[in-house]
Amino acid sequence: MSEPVSVVPDAPPEARYTIDGGLAGMSRLDILAEIMWPTSAALLAAAGVPVGARCLDLGCGGGHISVELAGLAGPTGSVVGVDIDAEIIDLARAAAAACDLGNLEFRLGTADDFGGGPYDLGYVRFLLSHVADPQRVVSGLAAVIPPGGKVIVEDTDFTGAFCFPRSDAYARSVQLYQETVRRRGGNADIGPELPALLRTAGLEDVQVRAVQPVSLDGGAKAMCVVSLERTATAIVEEGIASAEEVAAVLAELRVLAADRTTLMSMPRIVQSWGVQR
Repeated sequence: MSEPVSVVPDAPPEARYTIDGGLAGMSRLDILAEIMWPTSAALLAAAGVPVGARCLDLGCGGGHISVELAGLAGPTGSVVGVDIDAEIIDLARAAAAACDLGNLEFRLGTADDFGGGPYDLGYVRFLLSHVADPQRVVSGLAAVIPPGGKVIVEDTDFTGAFCFPRSDAYARSVQLYQETVRRRGGNADIGPELPALLRTAGLEDVQVRAVQPVSLDGGAKAMCVVSLERTATAIVEEGIASAEEVAAVLAELRVLAADRTTLMSMPRIVQSWGVQR
């Protein structure tokens, strides 16, 4: 096993995560995983996960993609899921144990934890928007991928989020999230930058596409509501809105979510991947 790689000696101050973690956070991640799996599955199929691949799922959250990668890599492959939330990691381990996957392990670590490599495939979903230096993370990941290996990333672009008919409450919820992430050192609209991050990290044959979950009932609508619920604490702590305003926006969002004539989207999500030269 190799030692963790330090790519840049002087890292910037770490950004602070915006969304509540722990058990409440896991329930949100379960909803997110269900909504995202069709498009993430298509992404993994397009990029290709070789049988026998050694995979790193950085910022793995509840481990949903880690489990899928373990199945794709097969018993001759391996998957390491890394996340900073100790409670989420424990929950991921418990959920994965039911799948009886001997090629999957979870580890507590930060976005700079690339230990245990080299890896044939690195995957990062919805992490880069929450770190202070996303290029450092992508370059560090690329450094533990040997020639022919792949890095796959997907993240948000809230500038593409929409609701029809237009709703002031929905628009405000998007603004609240964008500003809270910004004040905590991240960028909720990082999606379009992903191909450039991969190219700067030295990856070749970079591919890109965009997806966007939209729904009239459940799905994306439920995610919009629960995301604001789980970011309410951070919004108030940053002084962006009062608890009363957040509660009022949430109440309006719940009404919209229950109205099957209203169309509501999650953010536009950019997916990109490249091959190590």
